[in-house]
Amino acid sequence: MLAAREDAIVHSAGRLLADKGFDAMTVDEVAASVGIAKASLYKHFESKEDLAAAAMVRVLRRALQFLDAIDPQLPAMDKLRAMVRWTLQVRLAGEIPAVPGARSTLRAALQANTDYAQCMAQAGEQVGGWIRQAQAAGALNARLPVPVVLYTLYARACDPVVDFLKVAGEQRDEEIVELVVSTCFDGLSAR
Repeated sequence: MLAAREDAIVHSAGRLLADKGFDAMTVDEVAASVGIAKASLYKHFESKEDLAAAAMVRVLRRALQFLDAIDPQLPAMDKLRAMVRWTLQVRLAGEIPAVPGARSTLRAALQANTDYAQCMAQAGEQVGGWIRQAQAAGALNARLPVPVVLYTLYARACDPVVDFLKVAGEQRDEEIVELVVSTCFDGLSAR
């Protein structure tokens, strides 16, 4: 029962983080959405930062599961496209919290969170390997340092163009995903 309640709290926090961002989300809102008292929430999480970090770790674990499920026989570039496509789909579903700003108390909490650091390192290692493979195959610009490509791909998870296109309402979610994937990998110039 305790684990189920904690899961509901983390799920609710993740949704509110994706919808409002860390600064606008309140612990009161999370507690209310789960149907518990604020004091009960604090029995599970010591602070708003700890709660938000748990939501971020949850998303990262889902991402790692997705990465592990990608067919290992696919070319590296197809794996990278699949990762970005999945990230955008999850973002459009309102399930990816916004990345905290550089001076955010959440960023400090994330940097101190061992689970978060381990998940990020694991994802970075796996995706970094695919980037090196794609560069070796000539599918990605080999002059770009791997971290630049890695962070550029990670940035798609919080790309505001997704929100702008969604609000404009001119494309379905699937079309938005494909447009952003195309601009990410194919660029903007005519070929």
